[in-house]
Amino acid sequence: MTQLTTIDTNNFAAMAKAMGIAGEVDSKEKSSTLARLRINHSPIIGSDKVLVKGGTYKLDIPDGPTYYGGSIKIRPYMQRFMYKRFIKGNDKVANKFVKTLMADNLNIDLKDNDGGFNCGKPAGYIKDFKALPEKTQELIKQIKRVRVVFGTVEMTDVVDEQGKKTTIESTPFIWEIDNRDAFKLVGDSFNKLAKMKRLPVQHAITANTEERKLPNGSSYYVPVVSLNVTETLELTDAEQEMFSNFMSWVDNYNTYIANAWGEKANAHMDEDDVDVVDGLVDIDIEDEVA
Repeated sequence: MTQLTTIDTNNFAAMAKAMGIAGEVDSKEKSSTLARLRINHSPIIGSDKVLVKGGTYKLDIPDGPTYYGGSIKIRPYMQRFMYKRFIKGNDKVANKFVKTLMADNLNIDLKDNDGGFNCGKPAGYIKDFKALPEKTQELIKQIKRVRVVFGTVEMTDVVDEQGKKTTIESTPFIWEIDNRDAFKLVGDSFNKLAKMKRLPVQHAITANTEERKLPNGSSYYVPVVSLNVTETLELTDAEQEMFSNFMSWVDNYNTYIANAWGEKANAHMDEDDVDVVDGLVDIDIEDEVA
């Protein structure tokens, strides 16, 4: 099936699936050349002063500098979903992340780069979590569902790691949102656009942060999001090319995860078993985004 690489505002159904919002209406690593957007929760402290406040947005440029901004304005092109699990290492084994394929919803089993599915999360709906074995409960708690947003970002009040004022132009980014509150807060904008039959790329989202306190007295921050539905952004050849690049990025990422899954899974199975398991849960990379 041919992969969509052109934005068509007159075909909401096809574009909603391609941009990862088709399920919003009805439903409640390879090295990256994309800048990584996230919230910087802890301040950066110099020898005698705070260089960068906590609660700022952080933009990591691959093989480049890191920027911090008090607020952001993003033009979201698309979203995907995946599972992620952090496994802490020891003096013999390094820390690692287990990540799944990216899909446009989490209602299917997703292969992961550790040779399993869903980072170890059992398939299907769990009716009684507390009835599960304790080890399974602990495992599930370690697995995070992730909303992955792709787009371009502009930052305000930008500083570098030394707290010095600087500037940065609009930059393509990927934002892996795994905090439960942030997952919903950012998702509300995509949900609203889907109900309005508007594509994410047609509108801008601005975001600040809000502090939340933990029982131990520490703080973390969540995005405070505002969706601008009054202004429709123009689509030019540049946006078409950017969308095509994001689609290719996801395709390459999924190919990497699928290959890692195969290497891990096949290492412990004979050929017949591999064929059987590979047929149980399989996402065709091209069909997934078509």
